[in-house]
Order: sequence, then C-alpha cells, then structure tokens
Amino acid sequence: MERLSLPSDYPPERRLAGDVGADLEFFNIMSFDSLGLSAEILRALSDKGYEQPTPVQQQAIPYILQGRDIMASAQTGTGKTAAFTLPILQLLSQNPLAKNRRPVRALILTPTRELAAQIGENVVEYSTKLSIRSLVVFGGVSINPQMMKLRGGVDVLVATPGRLLDLAQQRAVDLSAVEILVLDEADRMLDMGFIHDIRRVMKLLPAKKQSLMFSATFSDDIKVLANTLLNNPALVEVARRNAPADQISQCVHLVDKKRKRELLSYMIGHHDWRQVLVFTRTKHGANHLAELLNKDGIKSAAIHGNKSQGARTRALADFKQGEIRVLVATDIAARGLDIDLLPHVVNYELPQIAEDYVHRIGRTGRADATGEALSLVCVDEYGLLRDIERMLKKPIPRIALPGYDPDPTIKAEPLQTGRGSRSSGPSRGAPSRGGARGGASSGGARDGNGGSRESGSRDARPPQRRRDADGASQPGRSGAPRRSAGSSSSYAGSGARDSRSGNKK
Repeated sequence: MERLSLPSDYPPERRLAGDVGADLEFFNIMSFDSLGLSAEILRALSDKGYEQPTPVQQQAIPYILQGRDIMASAQTGTGKTAAFTLPILQLLSQNPLAKNRRPVRALILTPTRELAAQIGENVVEYSTKLSIRSLVVFGGVSINPQMMKLRGGVDVLVATPGRLLDLAQQRAVDLSAVEILVLDEADRMLDMGFIHDIRRVMKLLPAKKQSLMFSATFSDDIKVLANTLLNNPALVEVARRNAPADQISQCVHLVDKKRKRELLSYMIGHHDWRQVLVFTRTKHGANHLAELLNKDGIKSAAIHGNKSQGARTRALADFKQGEIRVLVATDIAARGLDIDLLPHVVNYELPQIAEDYVHRIGRTGRADATGEALSLVCVDEYGLLRDIERMLKKPIPRIALPGYDPDPTIKAEPLQTGRGSRSSGPSRGAPSRGGARGGASSGGARDGNGGSRESGSRDARPPQRRRDADGASQPGRSGAPRRSAGSSSSYAGSGARDSRSGNKK
C-alpha cells in the first residue's frame, strides 16, 4: 500500500527533501482548476460557491484521475463525497460511450438510504453541465420505478447493497460494464457484516475496474480486509485516525439517567438552542425522548428505521427549515445527514462503539464552521466514556451544573441496547471493532438500505423480503417526500436524471 505522495505535477522548486508532510502545505494553496477538472465541472462548482478544494479533495482527486485505487480516511464533513464524485464525473465525461449505450459505468455503494440520497444529490449538483445520468436506489420504497429507470440507462448508480442485489436478482441491472466502484462509509459496511453483500456485488463486477474506499475511520483490521478488495491502493489520511475535527468543542455532563431529559430540556431552553441533533442508542429511546421534549414545549421529531421514508424525509426537511428544534436519531438513521452549519450535537446516550462517537459529533463543525458536542453521561456509561477517551487519547472536559450533580449512591446497571435486550455489563456490551456489532443501537439486521439492521449480523431472508434501513419492513413509497434546501430530486431512488437539463427521465 502506498501512502500519500506528491502529485506528478508538483513544482520541483517546492519539494522539500524527504519531507512529504511539510510539502503538504502545497495543497493549501491549490484551487479546483489546478486539479485538472473540466470547465463544465468547474462552472458547476462555481455556481455552488465552492472556491478551494478541501484537503481530502486535494489529495484524492489526482490519484483517482490517474486511475489509481485508493483508500481514503477523512472525517465526516471534510468533503469526501466530492473527493470521489468530481473525478468520477471527469473520467466518465472525457471518455463518453456511444449515445445508444448507457450501461452503469460508476457504482457507488453506501450503507444507508440517507447517505445514498445525499450522494445522489451531490452527483446531480456537480454534473449540471454534463450529459450524465444518475440514479439512487435503496430499499424501503417500491422497486418497480427503480427497475423502469434502469431500463432507460444510467451512468452513475448510487445504491445500498441489499437493494442492488434485489435488482440484480431480478435481472434489472447489468453491472458488467462498471469502470469505477466506490465503497463509501466502508468501515461501517465491512464492520457490520456487510462484507458478505459486498462480496456478492463484487462477483457481478468486471475484474478490471478502479476501486475507491472512503470512510471517516479505518481500523487496522479493516485496512487488512480492504487490501483484499483493492489493487495496490494509495492511502490518503487527512486527519488523525479517530480524531474529531478541531473546531468541535466537546464536553461531558455527568448526570443521573432519570434526570437526563430534564437537563437536556434545560440546556436547550436556557441557551436558546434552535437546532440540535440528539443521539440515542435505540429506536424506542428516540421516540420516547422526542415525545417528552414535545411535552416540554420543544418541537422535536425522531428518525429511525421503523419510520417510513416519507416520515423521515419530512422530519429532516422540517429540521433544516427550523420548523422543529430537535431531531432525535439513532446512529444508522443519521448516517449521511448533511445539515449545513449544525451548531449542536448531543449524545443523550453514549454509543457502545467508541468510533461511533466520532461519526456522531462529526455532524457539527463541518467545512471549518465551529460546533458543540455535549454528552450526557450516567453511571452506567462510565466505561463507554473511558473507551471513547482512550480512543481520542485525551479526556473530554467535564462540566458541572449546579443542581444536576449525580447521586453517588446510585449503582451502575447493564445498558439497554435495543429490543429489550441488555448488554452483559454496565460499561461494555459490544466489541470495539470488527465482526458483528453487539448492540450499538436498536436491534435489527442487515445493511442500511432496503435491508438493514442498526446493529448485528446479516439475517437470512430471501432478497425480495429485505428490510428497511435500520429494521422495519416498508410497503413501498410512503408519502411524497417534502423537498427542502439541499434535498435531492433523485431521492428515494425513483428518478434518473439527465444532469444537463435537470429533468427527470
């Protein structure tokens, strides 16, 4: 595996002998046009107000344009989606196929529906000046419209693994011409047992292709596994592994479990927080907390796998537009949420997987904006807090609020991990990484598309009986999704788009 090296056109006069790290200051003065992107893509970026590439874009794009396989580790909110979508669009547009042929040329796999929809939106935005058609497909909605759109031809397909395998089983998608494969949130897909789905997908792809893996974190075990899927990949590491962005302020409030909701309501009201993303471990916990906050006069909504796609879309749109103040989410349901300038993230319950802490708080502090991450920690979670601080290699500051000091006589109890099950002890109930997740959220089973669990290993249902993104079966499209600022017109995987005209085909 090759680590980050300087681009071939790096100015010799700026090369510092043997010190690639120092040379990386070169990246800080790069512009998008210096990356070799086409005029059409540059105009689309300019229309969006993007002027300078982020570090992961500066480092990954040259490799991808050279045709290299890469494994890129970058924190959420660093622009990693554009780091692979921009060069993919460049490569496809500069090597067009005959007009009567439109096979899937680029396949982007993601673990969740929300992340798939977000990537699909980005593909459309960046390709507005190009003749590129894209489609998003995932479960929880009717498969028939997706099959119809695929018949019309698609250049870029964004998919969750379960729904993609459903389509392949019904011979609705041909992946034999795929030139570029992307595994986004690769740690999550490989870590949660999705490797079996991925290997099935790999068998449908040509042997000769370019493969790209992007993720916020990569454990050493995941890197070893990734090397079986990638060919001599270049390794791009932008931020220290498992490190939150520097602009995120972190703190911990130690509080009794029964007083967490009271403290959260007080903090929101006292500081007049207008937009807060709150994480719970279970779907039931998310529903219950949202209900209690609404009773406290704080408009709230919950999103998780038992919610219909329409309900999840409406809740997110209301949150973005300021119609609700608090969005309560489980870990998997929140994957792919892209909320500009989100100021506050609250861990109402700590995650059982330490690395999920980084994913959670990475929803704030994006694009160099500042953010605040607050964790409400009861005695049951002290072990989880130690795991997180051990991973971060530093303590998280404690803040004491008069009147909310924890009762020292309360003893730790086993953690509730979903569907009535409890972890084996008060501080740990899951392996730190690798293998099946032992209950990081609320029950469930497979991938984050049309067939996933919020935790655990793959179930054995036949493909046509896939489950929704974190658990519940869904009867097709439920409700018309409400459009919001930044919502994708290819949302729900029901519409392929010609990015030049922006019209649904």
